[in-house]
Amino acid sequence: MAIKAQNKGLFMISAVAKKFNIHPQTLRLYEREGLLKPSRTDGNTRLYSEEDLEQLEMILSLTRELGVNLAGVEIILNMRRKIEEMQTEVNEFVAYVKQELTRGLGDWEQRLGTAIVKSSPTDLILAGSEESKKTQESQESNSNRDQS
Repeated sequence: MAIKAQNKGLFMISAVAKKFNIHPQTLRLYEREGLLKPSRTDGNTRLYSEEDLEQLEMILSLTRELGVNLAGVEIILNMRRKIEEMQTEVNEFVAYVKQELTRGLGDWEQRLGTAIVKSSPTDLILAGSEESKKTQESQESNSNRDQS
């Protein structure tokens, strides 16, 4: 019996069982429990993908090394799946925020450039001196209040 099926990257149950040193019934149990979902051929032969093998490695690690029962494995796998989905959403949101910030900065740069271009040097100097005068008056007012 061939180790790989005709389709690339798909393995038959006997090859997977041999590779991981487990009984084929164990793989069938994991499928019944919903932990593995191999595809099927037209003849109903189970075909395990690379992703299925990664999932199986995780299951075996949890059960053999950590002593987690199958109900616990199911919970852990579901949590991992949800975390991966949430991570994808967070990454998409961060990309969106970066895009909006970049666009917003571009808008501000354009507005600032337009404001400077529309103002003559004299207007800019006068605006600066008026702002300076207001700041000085505000400081004097605060100083007088503090002395009272």
